[in-house]
Amino acid sequence: MTDYSFADYEQNLMLRSAVERQFEIIGEALHQAEVDEPEMMELLPELRRIVGMRNRIIHGYDSVDDELLWQTIHRNIPPLSKHLEQILGAD
Repeated sequence: MTDYSFADYEQNLMLRSAVERQFEIIGEALHQAEVDEPEMMELLPELRRIVGMRNRIIHGYDSVDDELLWQTIHRNIPPLSKHLEQILGAD
């Protein structure tokens, strides 16, 4: 995503749709992980917020905050990705 500015993101429906779809997939995967292994909440305290964002994108699509998604991509996804790699690598 470093190849794009926020203005690019806002103006590109395909890019926004792709990002939203990836958030949906991540949120659903984490929801299923929590169902299968309830201890995921302890390992990943931000799990409910991630699932909540997924729900907001799917059910509140008319009120998705593009700036919030953009900030999340740059601030939260990299450390989340590393944390998940640690969790999954621990098994």
